[in-house]
Amino acid sequence: MNKLEKGNKKLLNAWAFYDWANSVYSLVISTAVFPIYYSSMTSSFANLEGNISFLGTQWNPTTLYDYTLAFSFLIVAFISPILSGIADYTGNKLKFLKTFCLIGSLSVMSLFFFKDESTLWIAIVFTITASVGFWGSIVFYNAYLPEIAFPEQQDNVSAKGFIFGYTGSVILMIISLVLVQTKVFGLLDEAYGSRLTFVLVGLWWLGFAQITYSRLPNNVYGHKPEKDYIWKGFRELKKVAKELAKYKSLKRFLLSFFFFSVGVQTIVLMAGIFGSEELGLPTMNLILTIMLVQIVAIVGAFLFSRISNKLGNITALKITLVIWCVVCFIAFMLDKDLERIDIYFYLMGGILGLVLGATQSLARSTYSKLLPETEDHATYFSFYDVTEKIAIVLGMFIFGLLISITDSMQWSVLFLAIFFLISFIILSTIKGTKYVR
Repeated sequence: MNKLEKGNKKLLNAWAFYDWANSVYSLVISTAVFPIYYSSMTSSFANLEGNISFLGTQWNPTTLYDYTLAFSFLIVAFISPILSGIADYTGNKLKFLKTFCLIGSLSVMSLFFFKDESTLWIAIVFTITASVGFWGSIVFYNAYLPEIAFPEQQDNVSAKGFIFGYTGSVILMIISLVLVQTKVFGLLDEAYGSRLTFVLVGLWWLGFAQITYSRLPNNVYGHKPEKDYIWKGFRELKKVAKELAKYKSLKRFLLSFFFFSVGVQTIVLMAGIFGSEELGLPTMNLILTIMLVQIVAIVGAFLFSRISNKLGNITALKITLVIWCVVCFIAFMLDKDLERIDIYFYLMGGILGLVLGATQSLARSTYSKLLPETEDHATYFSFYDVTEKIAIVLGMFIFGLLISITDSMQWSVLFLAIFFLISFIILSTIKGTKYVR
């Protein structure tokens, strides 16, 4: 196949299509079906105090899940800069993208075997490896953005990726919902239906990723690595770290990104469990709300890409942060005893969806636009990724800690508003550039 030039529509669409492939993990595994399935399974074998046993220790099931994800993010935060330095030096981002995709998709399919207390270890181990596979692949995927799109294209292309992702994930979510609610068309049961969706997610992710692989270029800058590429990869990492310190706007954006990622990712990861355990909503209501979030997020990503074109990336991001604060206050005010609590939860989901895709899309394209002229895109994006992962670890730790102290998730969610406020203040200090204002 002929090499597609930078900015080519087919190349941009192929890149964005990886969001179609991998976003089913974000929805079905991270947010909807698996957290609800995990909560249901663990409650079935919890003791009278509501705790479960793992590695000889009694755990609150939510806290165990919380810390499991946090541990996976620490792994990604540790390995991604090292591997990104190697990828930039060797010019082989595509191989790393494929490897992490394979790890993630196979791990997701392995969750099929989690069905009782004796297989709890499968849920924990493969939750970690699936998370590492997903987030590890995202580092190298995002690093392609400045290589395949010109700065003036990047807001719209980034938004297109999220729109593709939300659309694909809603389609698979509907299929999953049919399998779960019909008990696999009356042949099995809800639990088995949930487990089948884990297999479907892995196959969808790995299968559709092949479309992206077929178009993405490899070794754009024609690097010819020497044999000691691991050591040279470390040197590449050190070089980029020093360069990063010179760019004030880039540093401030990463700091702002850190604070709003604490809030965004923690809310996304814990939304299903919040609705299930804190508000007592049935599975169907939770899944419908999460699907609503995805559908509205398509509109939000498109709308805010246009707002950023007119008002600038910084202003558009600041608007989303104000709305995220509103989401935190709504969540704090919700109570399971409220009449028609499901309607209020749908309302909150709609507001959250409006800014979810917008915030993530704008963050990716803004960072890409702020990068200097460089060939080390994977290494630069690894710092972006590490910032996000450390933020998630902090967010999950604070969320879990406040649950332990207050025995309520509502205070945990309210506390996250502080991080959005700090991020807003830092964003206000960033000076504009030719492409970011």
